[in-house]
Amino acid sequence: MNFAGLPALAVDLGKLERVTSGKKQIDSRLAQEIKGTVRNGKGSAIPGVNIVLKGATVGTISNADGTFSINVPDNDAVLVFSSIGYLRKEVTVGSQKTIEVVLVEDVNQLGEVVVTALGIQREKKALTYATQQIGGSELRQAANTNFVDALNGKAAGIDIKVSSSGAGGSTRAVLRGNKSLQGSSEALYVIDGIPMVNNKGAQPGSYGGTDGGDGLSAINPADIETISILRGANASILYGSQGANGVILITTKKGKEGKLSVDFNSSAVLEKVSGLPDFQYRYGTVGGDYSWTPLGTPEVKANNYQKDYIKDFFQTGSTFTNSVAITGGNAKTNVYFSYANISSKGIMPTNTYGKNNFSFRQSTRLLNDRITISSGMILSAEVSRNRPGAGYYNNPLTGLYLFARDRDFTSYKNNYAVFNEARNMDKMNWYSTEEKQNNPYWELNRDPKLQSYKRLIANVKLSYDILENLRFEVRANIDYNNVLDDKRYAAGGNSVSVSPNGTWAYARYTDQSVYTDGILTYNKSLGDFSLNALAGLSYQKNKYYDGMTVNNGTVSLQYPNVYTFANMPYNVIFNNHPDYSNTIKQGAFANLSLGFKDFLFLDLAGRNDWASTLALTGNQSYFYPSIGGSAVISQMLDLPKAISLLKVRASFSQTANEVPYNRVVPLSSIGGAGGPTGIGGINRPTQVPFTNLKPEKIVANEYGLETKFFNNKLGLDFTYYNGVSTNQFLSLAAPSGSGYTTYYINAGRIENNGFELTLNAEPFRTDHFRWNTTINASQNKNKIVELITSNPDYQVGGDNEGFASIIKAGGSFNDVYVYKFARNDAGQIILDKNGVPTKAATQTLVGNVNPKLLLGWTNNLSYRNFFASVLVNGKFGGVAFSKTEAFLDSYGVSERSAEARDAGSVSINAVTPEGAAVTSLAPYTYYSAVGDRNKIMEPYVFSRTNVRLGQLVIGYNFKSKGANPVFKDASISFVGRNLFFFYKKAPFDPEQAMSTNNAMQSTDVFGLPSTRSYGLNLKFSF
Repeated sequence: MNFAGLPALAVDLGKLERVTSGKKQIDSRLAQEIKGTVRNGKGSAIPGVNIVLKGATVGTISNADGTFSINVPDNDAVLVFSSIGYLRKEVTVGSQKTIEVVLVEDVNQLGEVVVTALGIQREKKALTYATQQIGGSELRQAANTNFVDALNGKAAGIDIKVSSSGAGGSTRAVLRGNKSLQGSSEALYVIDGIPMVNNKGAQPGSYGGTDGGDGLSAINPADIETISILRGANASILYGSQGANGVILITTKKGKEGKLSVDFNSSAVLEKVSGLPDFQYRYGTVGGDYSWTPLGTPEVKANNYQKDYIKDFFQTGSTFTNSVAITGGNAKTNVYFSYANISSKGIMPTNTYGKNNFSFRQSTRLLNDRITISSGMILSAEVSRNRPGAGYYNNPLTGLYLFARDRDFTSYKNNYAVFNEARNMDKMNWYSTEEKQNNPYWELNRDPKLQSYKRLIANVKLSYDILENLRFEVRANIDYNNVLDDKRYAAGGNSVSVSPNGTWAYARYTDQSVYTDGILTYNKSLGDFSLNALAGLSYQKNKYYDGMTVNNGTVSLQYPNVYTFANMPYNVIFNNHPDYSNTIKQGAFANLSLGFKDFLFLDLAGRNDWASTLALTGNQSYFYPSIGGSAVISQMLDLPKAISLLKVRASFSQTANEVPYNRVVPLSSIGGAGGPTGIGGINRPTQVPFTNLKPEKIVANEYGLETKFFNNKLGLDFTYYNGVSTNQFLSLAAPSGSGYTTYYINAGRIENNGFELTLNAEPFRTDHFRWNTTINASQNKNKIVELITSNPDYQVGGDNEGFASIIKAGGSFNDVYVYKFARNDAGQIILDKNGVPTKAATQTLVGNVNPKLLLGWTNNLSYRNFFASVLVNGKFGGVAFSKTEAFLDSYGVSERSAEARDAGSVSINAVTPEGAAVTSLAPYTYYSAVGDRNKIMEPYVFSRTNVRLGQLVIGYNFKSKGANPVFKDASISFVGRNLFFFYKKAPFDPEQAMSTNNAMQSTDVFGLPSTRSYGLNLKFSF
């Protein structure tokens, strides 16, 4: 930092030096030590503040947590505090030994301090890459239990999908497009500078399944101080290959010096179904499964069929969240403790979720504040029961939605189980024997699902100020999660998906990550120049999915409904978890930031990793660099007064990605008992060893412009980026006779480019009223330039019973292919000899699920003690696909099919095999051809474009009065989420993800319907 206007700088190192530069001399024998902390108006520590003794050249700089120590001659001494972005402040020492200083922001300067990689705080003006910071209070405004969902629309360049499985479900957050074909393209999550484990459980597919959740649910949103979005590898290169997809950096709350403070927050939020499909209740069956009357059969139609059983099946969900945080400390030690409890009931009957969170953090300064020891711990225990799934099998919604309209649903609800004397047990009561249908209440009450997660994240850090500007930090972290996934399907259910004696799908495993690093930092100001440098080493050992799974499927248990290992049939194998991995990564990294006159900045960074997954290839060591520069033109040139800031920046980086575990030289595995005699077997690997494997390489560039006008009342941050990912990890079928089935190669080229824009303004402000508005917009264009040059037809992905998510050369990630109608050259649909529409011979590209434009518009308003927040989310372009709608049409239970029957026909532009024109078809003929699965899916591709009121908060702040108030502050607010759509064409919410894996995005296969939430939030401090 520069001490502007000072001819020299003498550093205080525990005693006051005698200075002879023309100023008055200060006798060190008369000196007294003053300590203190510098914070901003929000209570956050300000590092790097210049603290100078007025009238002398003695000074010091506040450290990372805002603390300082300086010697003064007497009580009349005056300390001058100055920092870029804040107004200069003078404080008379008087009799104080400890000083708490609050600096006021200077609206005429750019002084925002942001958290960057490794948890390092830097001035935003010095950054050479794009980043965006969101405060924890903003994330908690609408009482979200999932902090990632709360980011939706509040940051540019992030595409978020949230599982439709309810509380505790997984999320998917992608920054700047999909980059990896076989691996993850999701952002890395970091807590206080240390990478966290975010492993996902299983995800549903067309045939069924349940979302297994992810690691993010262990975070208590009330513990979050800020979140920084490091969008590209340029910003996150110090995290190595795991940061190649960008970083979401979480900074948690810490203890504060001062009087004990208690913060309490409580919210009650209700959830209602808002997006059911459009059903019909007037056409029935002729005794079968389908609510159709085939041609030539008298139509079954009535106006007295039950109409509300689908709506009444769902209940009002509720989520109650209560949290308390206690913080306090003195000049040497501060402590933060919090507890939070979430109790949730889903919209699906029998679905519940509960979580308890404990967190503790402390920091202690020793040896004249030169050593700081801090530690933290998060304990989380979650239990999810009967989490809703998706897909055909063992899903209550299939039987609920497809139920024959002329039957009595109440009888099946009240008598979902009937006693079977022959088997001496209950069996499911249901009229249909189809494999995809079950009595919904049998599913709810006889097929329980339990998922539990017990997690510990603990860390310790030691910082040592070796010299005034030289600091060494060493950190260690352990992240441990114990996971249980227990699904039981009772005997007597659907015989296609459940064995005659019942099915047990059981998995128990642990995730464990040990991380440690050591970082040396040096900061120095020399006249017009500033230097910030760091170098460090890191070590990370991960053992994921360490446990076992067993699933008897349709092989009968020995005795019905006994779910123990002893009851498993002999020929069912107990396996290691299929995703088991055991890896080590070591890294060495360095960063050098140079500044000139606080308006020119240069960033140089590099990292070298050594990855165990690349051992034996000769490529296990790989290096990647980055370089960036920025210029604050408004401080270099005399610009018009209206321009408060004008800054340009550019950065260039190269990163790498190692491959999954056990790919270079695959290991053999034990094949199980093998037979009644207990003879074991070994499964030999079927993959060719890949000993010349190279890490995936990602080269990325970005260019940015930041500007502010009219004393910072209008601001714009624009970024253009492009990135190229090569050396993809691709699998091919091994040659016949080789003894193997698969081999791998490095190939492929994926390009992403786009822009990110943040526009913020303060259109109106008075003494009592304030309005801030922010628009976040972004666009990403993804192109698969090539995969395997010698095999142009190579593709990743394939058919999923009527639709396909395919990646191939010339296309884009998540392209959607379906069977269209077969048409002649004139575009007319070709009918077969029976007058039924025919489908094309091959699937055709119908679009891409990824939106072309993401938009979020946030408005924060306050009037006296009232406040409000309004968020409008929009996603434009892309396609969504619904196999649910195809089934509803096929079974004749959709309103669409009923309206066609009301009209007597379906309009169509078709021709017979002989060439005769056909303009209408019987509804049964048309919908039996296009509906169901593996049929003509063209009518079930919809636009993904949607605009919604994503968040509404209206509240009131209570101001405490009197000398001894009961509380410091309090507020109550009404909160609403996803209240309604301004525009939507898809018959379901395309942002509610059936799956958060790479495929199945914006796809609906009997997924949970969309919901709206509303409730109250209360918080107070004392």
